Amino acid sequence: MKKEFTAAEIKPQRGIRKNKDKPMKRKLTPLDIAFDSVNTIVMLFVALICFYPIFYCVVASISDPTALAAAGGFMVWPKGFQMEAYKSVFANHEIFSGYMNTLFYVIVGTLLNLFLTIIGAYVLSRQKLALKRFLNLYVTLTMFISGGMIPLYMLMKGLNLLDSRWGIILVTAVNTYNLIMARTYFSTIPASLEESARIDGAGEIRILFEIMVPLSGPIIAVLALYYAVTHWNSWFNEMIYLSDRSKYPIQIFLREILILNEVSAAQQDFAADKMPIAESIKYATIVVATLPILFVYPFVQRFFVKGVMVGAVKG
Repeated sequence: MKKEFTAAEIKPQRGIRKNKDKPMKRKLTPLDIAFDSVNTIVMLFVALICFYPIFYCVVASISDPTALAAAGGFMVWPKGFQMEAYKSVFANHEIFSGYMNTLFYVIVGTLLNLFLTIIGAYVLSRQKLALKRFLNLYVTLTMFISGGMIPLYMLMKGLNLLDSRWGIILVTAVNTYNLIMARTYFSTIPASLEESARIDGAGEIRILFEIMVPLSGPIIAVLALYYAVTHWNSWFNEMIYLSDRSKYPIQIFLREILILNEVSAAQQDFAADKMPIAESIKYATIVVATLPILFVYPFVQRFFVKGVMVGAVKG
């Protein structure tokens, strides 16, 4: 007669995991703990170095100008409190127009960049593309060889794009590195999806916008951020190709305040009586020009790793 055992009498055998779905935790050695501790301290120190300049600008922008000039150096708390610097910044019509111009360059420029980059990447990723190797090599060479500033300026002049907002957008319409990154991502999408669509009668445009683009959300988010940050920080091309100050982006006005120590007429009248406020205006302008783009990063940060990994594979 077979003996029946109760659940309490059945003991699990040694070496056999009770729950196979649960990952096994490796016991940390003293060397592992020391490495993790040093790594955490170093990364916190690097993060502090990166964060403190932004924090200092915010604190200095709301500090009392006289106390700020007297304090100088390291500061972790506002010296007094005032918002006159921000009032002066937002009262300056050039700062406001620069903000509007920057938003135009960022929004319209990024949309055009994405459209052209996606179309170019899709074409270069097709296996049956004629002269595919030559075209990919030709595109890659533009990363290392360019005509230079003067030929580009003459081209812009010949196309009647000088002193034009569209000239600023078109001069950087496609970034070669971003194009290669998008092409590589499109190459990783299974060819069977494209073949199935062709059997159903889909053409190239339908395959691109109804199959490739919906499956390329991560790379599109990364490209959008790269292009948007480039447009937001751009000032050199605008300084060369624009002569009308009403079309300047905010970065040029920020450059004038920080490097050339130029301010608008309203700020000059204000600074003549109270020179210390000029420092607070400088920091307030940095905060106004920098914080908006920083708020975008947390929303697309999760796409960064995938975007960098895609860019690391050249196909």
